[in-house]
Amino acid sequence: MVRFSLTLALIASLVACGGDDKPTQSARASVSTQNAGDDRVAKELFGRVSSSSSQRAQSIGGYARGCQAGAVQLAETGPTWQAMRLSRNRNWAQPVTVDYVRDLSRKVASLPGWDGLYIGDMSQPRGGPMLTGHASHQSGLDIDIWMLPPDRLNLTAQERENLSSISMRRASGAFTNSRWTKEHEAVLKAAASDPRTARIFVFPGAKVEMCKNAGSDRDWLRKIRPWWGHHYHFHVRLKCPADAPGCTNQAPPPPGDGCAEADGWVDRILNPPPPDPNAAPRPKRGPLTMAKLPAQCLGVLNN
Repeated sequence: MVRFSLTLALIASLVACGGDDKPTQSARASVSTQNAGDDRVAKELFGRVSSSSSQRAQSIGGYARGCQAGAVQLAETGPTWQAMRLSRNRNWAQPVTVDYVRDLSRKVASLPGWDGLYIGDMSQPRGGPMLTGHASHQSGLDIDIWMLPPDRLNLTAQERENLSSISMRRASGAFTNSRWTKEHEAVLKAAASDPRTARIFVFPGAKVEMCKNAGSDRDWLRKIRPWWGHHYHFHVRLKCPADAPGCTNQAPPPPGDGCAEADGWVDRILNPPPPDPNAAPRPKRGPLTMAKLPAQCLGVLNN
């Protein structure tokens, strides 16, 4: 079990909020062919730009293979939120995403013990691949929200660097721990019930616990998807805005509440299947190059 737990931890660190966002056929079709020879590493370019482009707001490409034009910056502090880890400069997103944070944090602030939300990584000023961490968060539609209930919304910039969120998992993510509360479930339900939400990634034990307690109101559970890690924060992914024709949505979650799938995740954590001796090694994927991003991303980068 110890060896398996370490394996899970390694996988979680490698996934780093990627979620199950393999590019769809339409996403692959949007990749530039006119820039086929541009082998510059995209994260080295997008990861060093400090401001947004002066273009119309637009999500471009997919969550894990895209960029964003005309991004806006979430205010460092609002009436019901604070952006964390300001040194990363990842509190940029599309206007719909910033509006979502404002709306959700206002609802959460009405819950006992919650003054609002601590907001983790969103996207870089022009989206695209990051120098470190996430595989997704590229098109301005992803948000990491801390599991730590804020009791202060006047943290200094240094306090936001030093403060850490809290883990909610037990037994490598098979169960929630004693810190998990009904208010955490209420926060996730509010986030999933918003029609702008496409999916929410959280550790498997949290999904199973919510399935147990949901009662007859279960439609929102479909958007809650188990994924590696995601026990210090949960990851909200929004749908492509209607006025963003160059944005590629992830396929909708399968029908149903997804609770049986979450049970399967937990079973595999507690009873890991033996390794397949005949399994072919996964090919190593190199970093995304500019040629692999949508053609519009070059214009966003150079704007």
